[in-house]
Amino acid sequence: MAAAGADAYLGVRRENTRYLTGFVLGEGEEKVAGTSGWFLVTPDEVVVLADTRYAQQAAEECPDARIADVYHDLATRWPDLVAGRRRVAAEAGFIAQSTWSLLATAMPSLDLLPIDGWIESDRAVKEPSEVERVAAACAVADAALTRLLPQVRPGITEAELALALEWEMRSNGAEALAFDVACLAGPRAALPHGSPGARPVMAGQVLLFDFGAQVGGYRSDMTRTLFVGEPVERDLAVYRLVAAAQEAAIETLAEAATRGQSPSGRAIDSVARAVIVAGGHGPHFGHGLGHGIGLATHELPGLGQRAADEPLPWPTVFSVEPGVYLPGQTGVRIEDLVAFDPSVGRCELLTRFPREVTVVGV
Repeated sequence: MAAAGADAYLGVRRENTRYLTGFVLGEGEEKVAGTSGWFLVTPDEVVVLADTRYAQQAAEECPDARIADVYHDLATRWPDLVAGRRRVAAEAGFIAQSTWSLLATAMPSLDLLPIDGWIESDRAVKEPSEVERVAAACAVADAALTRLLPQVRPGITEAELALALEWEMRSNGAEALAFDVACLAGPRAALPHGSPGARPVMAGQVLLFDFGAQVGGYRSDMTRTLFVGEPVERDLAVYRLVAAAQEAAIETLAEAATRGQSPSGRAIDSVARAVIVAGGHGPHFGHGLGHGIGLATHELPGLGQRAADEPLPWPTVFSVEPGVYLPGQTGVRIEDLVAFDPSVGRCELLTRFPREVTVVGV
């Protein structure tokens, strides 16, 4: 704030609200909460906006903040909230243009400064308690998939397996899902972000699960591609290539950590991508290698071709998830979360489910 000449900060992202104030909104609840959960940071205090629906919750979760009752009248209350301020930095990417215009009109003497990524950069660096919560979420997901495996058989549908996996997580330690479960069989596994349907699983197909649990507000994210019955050689070859790409990236990270060094996310992406390109499937790996994770499923740091060309922050947690997708045929992705801290030589897999070829449904 000081560097930008701002004397207040207006935050609206629910993850940032929880990170800085402790106020918790559930997934998607911001759509009905209005401005409840928005917050204002000044050199003197933190103000959390919470109408009567959320006032008691805010008082309990934000004991060090001042609670302001704002209900569909932010523009009217705005001059009082920012009285004495000259320049307010605001998370412009998450504020509707109409609301921005109303605030500007309500206080024309105030300079609204659009900013991006200030708190997100802080969130990328994880405290020990944050890493522990991500690890706990990983453990819930690992155990859930292990318990699900006996249910996989030819004829069961993608949707039935997705629901069963969700039940395993929710009934064994997850307070919520990190995101909707993806369960895709055979040619549908070529969709990096497809949704499960009423399609039956068939012998000889791959079966891709992409899912995560939430524990204490923090999330996990893992992908496993399994084989239903005897694998076909094409799918095995793709799996081995993806596994080799992931292993090359993780080994590079581990070697850097032992030297107390941190490569860039772009450099690690290039390590995995080179393996897939050498295997003849460069055009079939279209997404980045990984992403940070914490209060949000996708956050900083990024690992990809367009990621920042600067050292990864630390301590941090991110995914390593190469994939190869053959449209109309098959798809393979393997995803694990890595806790990375070169200051102590740490490069640890938080996802513990086996990465070897796994055959189910026999």
